[in-house]
Amino acid sequence: MSLAKVGFLVLLAGAVAQAQLGTSGIPASSVQTQRIAMAAPNSQARVVPTAAPRAVSAAALLPVQSKNPKELGVGKLLVASRGLGDPNFTKTVILLVQFDAEGVVGLILNRRTEMPISQVIEGIKGAKDRADPVYLGGPVDLQVILGLRKSQAKIEGAKQICDQVYQISSKAQMEQIMSDKVPPTAVHVYVGYAGWTKDQLRKEMEMGGWFVFPGDAETVFSADPESLWEQMIRKTELQFARNETARGD
Repeated sequence: MSLAKVGFLVLLAGAVAQAQLGTSGIPASSVQTQRIAMAAPNSQARVVPTAAPRAVSAAALLPVQSKNPKELGVGKLLVASRGLGDPNFTKTVILLVQFDAEGVVGLILNRRTEMPISQVIEGIKGAKDRADPVYLGGPVDLQVILGLRKSQAKIEGAKQICDQVYQISSKAQMEQIMSDKVPPTAVHVYVGYAGWTKDQLRKEMEMGGWFVFPGDAETVFSADPESLWEQMIRKTELQFARNETARGD
């Protein structure tokens, strides 16, 4: 697929493969290997059987979630099932930013690194003063930088992904954000991305690898991304418990 649609190329100030990740559980030394594995066009996620979800209270209000591939699209969240065996995506929450004939592109929301923006982006005005960390957006093409911006107002020239969430995919847009000193709570920068063909992702869903949720700014810009997957997968189990209760009645 055309990278012009998903981001702009920049020089990395340091070796991203050496960035120390937080609690995502993915060894930093394996980042480059994961990129090669993900780039294989016919690779598919492996789903391993797991025990039935724990019975939990279904009292909480739940967003609509689905396992139907027809629900896939831009602005949707993919939540990896407990049985998803692909190490590239174990315990991940992914925002889909492209879903068309050229393929599917997503950004992993919960793999925050310890490398600051100032050490990753070169040639962007205002970036040298940014201490907020970059995120590992996925194993494909670690020289692609993408941004997500939270804004109630429309951002001219930016692609709206879901309510109040816009994709930043040009150098000019990124420079504007850095110059305006947009706080870390309203802008995230991603190195690399996740990619599939549409058929590949649909097959992974049919195998039970993913749940689909509607995207929202609160989830995308979670203040605690390390616990985001556990929060989301718990919601699927609450939904499961509620459905089982309804069938029992």
